[in-house]
Amino acid sequence: MRDRIGNCRILGEIGSGGMAVVYKAVQEPLGRVVAIKALKPSIAMDSQFAKRFEREAHFMASLQHENILHVVDFVKDGSSMYIVMEYVQGIDLYDLLDHSPTLPVEVAAIIGMQVARALDYAHFRGIIHRDIKPANIMISQQGEVKLMDFGIARDDKLSDLTETGTGLGTPSYMSPEQILGDKLDFRSDVFSVGIVLYQMVTGQKPFVEDEARTVMQKIRLDRFTSARKVNPKVPRQFERILGRCMEKMPANRYPTTQALIDDLMEFLAARVPMNYSARLVMYLRDVGVMPDDEADAILATGIARNAKDGPRDRRLLRHVGSMQALALCGVLVGGGVVQGAAGRLGGENEDFAAASGHQVIPARAGYLRFVVEPWADVYIDGQKVLTTPSAQQIALPPGRHFLKFTNPYFLEVQQEVRVREDQTDTISIEMQPRHVLADEIVPEEEPPRDPPRRRRGDQ
Repeated sequence: MRDRIGNCRILGEIGSGGMAVVYKAVQEPLGRVVAIKALKPSIAMDSQFAKRFEREAHFMASLQHENILHVVDFVKDGSSMYIVMEYVQGIDLYDLLDHSPTLPVEVAAIIGMQVARALDYAHFRGIIHRDIKPANIMISQQGEVKLMDFGIARDDKLSDLTETGTGLGTPSYMSPEQILGDKLDFRSDVFSVGIVLYQMVTGQKPFVEDEARTVMQKIRLDRFTSARKVNPKVPRQFERILGRCMEKMPANRYPTTQALIDDLMEFLAARVPMNYSARLVMYLRDVGVMPDDEADAILATGIARNAKDGPRDRRLLRHVGSMQALALCGVLVGGGVVQGAAGRLGGENEDFAAASGHQVIPARAGYLRFVVEPWADVYIDGQKVLTTPSAQQIALPPGRHFLKFTNPYFLEVQQEVRVREDQTDTISIEMQPRHVLADEIVPEEEPPRDPPRRRRGDQ
């Protein structure tokens, strides 16, 4: 093993493949840890492998996206070539599935959506990856998903490095047209994403070789077993996404990669009431891939940084309201309002309200909506009503109400408001991280308020 490559000092080998070795190194002028992918000495510099290796460097250097592994430098000397890349501290999906064969559906959807975002960025630039598989997907300890290894990617504007009628890739993850050696477009990558999604939620690949057929024959000719038959916990909405990805005919798949992203986002919206990166970090912690203290430190620091940095990082926040009930005097059901005489519910309506889990609308009401940075559980008069961000407006009887905002990584906020009939007020709150020193927090000036009215029975 070499001690140095360019201005990088080699620390050790971290992986090896058919034509390359990957080292961990330090780029000394900057003190930056990097990964170096080196072409093996046995590969001739004028071979097709070497040409693909150099093309991979050019592809990845041209793709600057948060979900694509970044290329820092490319070194070429008389005997070998080296791609210097960002170093990702984490685990690839192949090893994660070996450690935990079946992932929670929402975790799989988050990973799949990040991969689809990387592909959508590449597809727009005419680049088809052609080798989507778990070993080429990294999950960092910061909860980031990185797509890597563009070694057999194809650019519409450049000549292909494969002969007509031949296919490159990993057979279990190929699309039918890729197996046949047909001309490919972005829909081939979509098919491969579907296979990876299926494997994450079922613990097995959708097409597996047996005595009757090879895996490539099954991909071309056979229908895969429904994901819900393998894992009944898979929601039907997610099963439909898998089915559309893995249609045999490209024309029947998603019309754009963005359409796949949209469906995954819609699926996640009602299921993940937190930052998506935080959810991945929590999962890595829960399955033992990350120590508890490291994961907790990343979660606390990351959330506090998002709150401090403001709009630049807010795009990462993907909280969804839990839409829990606030039982008062009327019921909102299916877009309609059920109200009793004189603004009160009674008898069967009241029982229905208690059992429905829907928000209750008073006959006389004002409304509150909440904007909280970065997020919080919202309590009104001691009862939890939602988790922000949420578009839900809470209906309340006119008068004084007491609010509480909680987040495990931030200081609790309490506030008193007066609700006015037929008016909607927006409550804006900026949570303060727990690690911020008290003398660093400058409270906003508020107008003097009347003390809370003493209730009957208070001493």
